[in-house]
Order: sequence, then C-alpha cells, then structure tokens
Amino acid sequence: MAIVATGRNAPSVAPAGQGVGPLLRAWRERRRMSQLALRADSSARHISFVETGRSRPSQEMLLRLAEHLDVPVRERNAPLLAAGYAPHYPQTPLDDPALDALRAGLDRLIQDYEPYPAPVTDARYDVVVANRGIAMLLDGVPASLLTAPLNAMRLTLHPQGLAPRIRNLREWRGHLLAQMERQIALHRSAPLRELYEEVAAYPVAESAPAYEPAEPVPYFALPMRIEHEGRILSFVSSVSTFNTSMDVTVAEPAVETFLPADPATVKYLHSLMN
Repeated sequence: MAIVATGRNAPSVAPAGQGVGPLLRAWRERRRMSQLALRADSSARHISFVETGRSRPSQEMLLRLAEHLDVPVRERNAPLLAAGYAPHYPQTPLDDPALDALRAGLDRLIQDYEPYPAPVTDARYDVVVANRGIAMLLDGVPASLLTAPLNAMRLTLHPQGLAPRIRNLREWRGHLLAQMERQIALHRSAPLRELYEEVAAYPVAESAPAYEPAEPVPYFALPMRIEHEGRILSFVSSVSTFNTSMDVTVAEPAVETFLPADPATVKYLHSLMN
C-alpha cells in the first residue's frame, strides 16, 4: 500500500508588473542564449523589438520562445499574460478527477517497483506518494519529520532523519545539494531556495564511519550507502519526469527510483517480501 502525502504547489515566482519584453530578455540572459532568433525561427530584429516593447509578439511566438528558452511550465503563462493573452497552461489540482489516470499510473508504477524504494516528489521535493520500499528506509525516523507534507531533502539530510545512517553522507549530501542548485538556477524558485538554505545548514553527522566494502564493488554511479537493521544497502537513483507537459501540475512531479547497486542489496530486499 502506498503512503500518500499532500504536496504543496510552489507559487509562481515570475516578476510581477513586468512587460513581456523584460520577461523574455531576463530568461534569454539567464540562459545565455544570443542566437534565440535562429532557434525560434524569427529574426534578431524582431526579437529585439519584442524585448524593447516596440512589437507585440503573437501567442504562438511566445509559446515557441518559452520552449526554446526552456522556461519552466509554471512560468510560461507569465509572458502570455504580460502580452495580453489568456493563460495557456492550466494548473489542475492533483486530486481532481481529471488526473485520476495520472495518479493511478504513478501509484501503479511505484508499487510495481517494490521491494525497491520509489517516491514521487513535487517541485519542492515534497513527497506526493511513495511505496513500501521508502517506508522501510524510514523506519526509526522521528514522527516530527514524518508529518505532512513529507520532504525528501529534509528527511534525507536532517540530523535526526536518514543522515546518521548514510555511510557516505558527505558524498551523497554533496550530490543532493548540487542537484538542488541546478533546480534553483532553472526555476528561480524562492521556496526551493529557502529549503536549500535550511538543509545546507544542517550539521553533517559524524557518528557513522565511512563505509568500505570488504570486496570493492564497481559502482556505475554514485551510490547512497545506507544502514538498515545492521546491513549496508547500496542504491543508485534515477529521476523521471513527464515529457511535453500541458499542465503545470503534470510538469512538476518527479519519480525517483532507487536501483540496488550490488547483489547483496537485491537479495536482502527480496527476502523482505517473503
């Protein structure tokens, strides 16, 4: 049975009161893209006129520019509204009947992945749904950290969370913080920046010594090595998102699957299912 928590939608962080030109110019400069006209099948002159307010872009052009600038779906309505058009991307509540198929698909996906851990998180790393593999890893975590909305970064890096059991904490912490930094640069999210500053300030637990396997394992990616009931389990993670999302809510969930990184972890997890 899946664990369900109510995730929070991060508010839009598009600058208020700006015209469409400054919004587009800010995204182009952020992406360091000087050849936007070629990519968007337009002219440099026309792009310049749009950015300086001398020309009003069409809705089609704004959608095309947002695509080429890799503007997050949550932000793509802002230039449309600034240019006087209606929003193009709805934000349907996750519990809306229109998303029944999405919720059922996500739930089935992570349940079929058991006994391996798999959570689904939103743009702020709040857990939307998780499987029993995640519940197993959270055994012993204080109830104060398990109140909704559960936050994957907080649960992992908090000194009372999983951190004391992660045997290569400094490496794994560095990986997670770098991941958050990339997301902040992409999304310009104030709530995500706030979360980053919180978890980056957590003291790094020194109680667990670095783990060195008796026989070196040729890991193909950085593993998370975590202690569970006296055993060291090793996982590498993969993150999946939906392609070409037409709804803000659908654009943001990320499915993280933890793949066992060695035969001992596979054997132990399957033994829990017997």
